[in-house]
Amino acid sequence: MDIVYIRDLRIETIIGIYDWERQVKQEVSIDLEMAGDIRPAAASDDIELALNYKSVAKRIIALVGAAEFLLVETMAETVAQVVREEFGVPWLRLRLSKPGALRGAQDVGLIIERGERPEGLARGL
Repeated sequence: MDIVYIRDLRIETIIGIYDWERQVKQEVSIDLEMAGDIRPAAASDDIELALNYKSVAKRIIALVGAAEFLLVETMAETVAQVVREEFGVPWLRLRLSKPGALRGAQDVGLIIERGERPEGLARGL
C-alpha cells in the first residue's frame, strides 16, 4: 500500500470555545496521510486513476474555511469522514494543529487515524 500526503495545509477558520475565538478567524494546519494504490495511475499516467491531492486539499479548504467548530476534535473527525467517504480512502492519519494557541508552545493539536491500517504500511509523518 502507498501513501499520498498533504503537509502543512493552512486554513483560516473559526475554531475554539472562548468568546474571542468565535469572533476572529484563526489559522489551523493539517497534515494528512492517505492510503492508496498508486500503481494504476503510474502505469497509465492518468490523473483519473490517482488519489488527486489537489482535489482533496480543495475540498478540505472549502469545508474547514466555511465551518465554525468549537473543538479541534470535531474538526478532525469531520475532515477524516469527508476524505474517507468522498475520496474512497480506506485509511488515513490526520494531524491537526492550532499554531500559537498555547503560550510557550509552537502549536497544539491532535493526531487521529481512521480506517483499517493496511498491512505493511509504515508509520510516517
